[in-house]
Amino acid sequence: MTIPRRTLARAHDREILRLAVPAFGALVAEPLFLLSDSAIVGHLGTAPLGGLGVAGQALNTLVYLCVFLAYGTTAGVARQVGAGDLRAAVRQGIDGMWLALAIGVGLIVVGWPLIPLIVDAFGASPAVAPFAETYLRVSLFGIPSMLIVLAGTGVLRGLQDTRTPLLVAVGGFSVNLLLNVVFVIVLDWGIAGSAWGTVLAQTGSAVVYVVVVLRAALRHGAPVRPDLDGLRTSATAGFGLLVRTAALRVVLIIGTSVAARMGDQEIAAYQVGFQVWTLLAFALDAIAIAGQAITGRYLGASDIGATRAVTRRMVAWGVGCGVAFGLMIVAVRPWLPDLFTSDGGVRDLLLASLLVVAVLQPVAGVVFVLDGILIGAGDGAYLALTTLIATAVFLPAALVLYRADAGLIGLWTAIGLWMLTRMITLGLRARGDRWLVTGAVR
Repeated sequence: MTIPRRTLARAHDREILRLAVPAFGALVAEPLFLLSDSAIVGHLGTAPLGGLGVAGQALNTLVYLCVFLAYGTTAGVARQVGAGDLRAAVRQGIDGMWLALAIGVGLIVVGWPLIPLIVDAFGASPAVAPFAETYLRVSLFGIPSMLIVLAGTGVLRGLQDTRTPLLVAVGGFSVNLLLNVVFVIVLDWGIAGSAWGTVLAQTGSAVVYVVVVLRAALRHGAPVRPDLDGLRTSATAGFGLLVRTAALRVVLIIGTSVAARMGDQEIAAYQVGFQVWTLLAFALDAIAIAGQAITGRYLGASDIGATRAVTRRMVAWGVGCGVAFGLMIVAVRPWLPDLFTSDGGVRDLLLASLLVVAVLQPVAGVVFVLDGILIGAGDGAYLALTTLIATAVFLPAALVLYRADAGLIGLWTAIGLWMLTRMITLGLRARGDRWLVTGAVR
């Protein structure tokens, strides 16, 4: 019996929402770690808060680059789930967590003597630098836990569970807030107390993931010892995603640098506009995370028809959300700048920028969703190549428009060209068949 297309669409919608809604909650919860730190450290004075800001940027860059631990693990585990081999799925997830631990320990060893150079590279002033160095020296001990959390999140997403990562994220944020209050305000440990609170909260979250995965290993008879072949596979699968992520980071850093060189009003307006972009990106990224888990599972089950069908449905979700977000920005645009600034120049620049941000939302919806789908398919090499191509389009466009005095609209136009390039290259790939590699292992 043929199932009506509308019935299939509703089934896909339920599956997407089941995974995407908790994923969105977890994505929003993560930035609250640093936000709660900022609220508490801010009471210590301007220099400690500046030190936290510098240290936070360094740690965010590290997490951003290591997100392949989550994405690559999700894809690999989901394939094994689709193939019906839960033992191998858990085994692959454990390999990803061992890789995270190894990278984390290596970063402690390499990063410790480089802390002063890292702080200087992020432009810390002489007054701010000691606080940034103190925070980073303590936070280094939390990096293995931080990376285990990324890999553990990938394991559970691959197992089609996004609710547990949400609960862990909310719990970790709550513990972090409590410990920061105790260490910074009650015990008066200063910025070091804030760092220790975050390290302990991250460690607690990592322990939860380890316990959950160990229980799954016992349930399915999966070995938990390190496996060199498994570690090598996890590292190889993550390399393309690392290149992709690094190229994305270059665009974000260059965008901020260009805006800063335009003037104080321009960088202020750009930062607000970019924060609006980032907030909406969380929602779109939640759909992409659902795409990673679902695509990997269907390809693991060798069900190309279902993979195609759910891809079309998720792209429709991306476009629909993008249009809705764009209209929402246009609706709140007249009042939004007043929440952030009383400077008339900044307000005018932000009003103009928000129009471009609104127009780009449907494009962003397609890009985020297809990016997630191809990650789920394990198509990291193609993602790395096309992201480099898009970055190569952005860099000269940003330079030419900057020299032409096109202002913030020029910068956002360059970002638009970057997104359009990604949409075209990802769309061409999705229309073809080369990414549709079936089976438990790509």
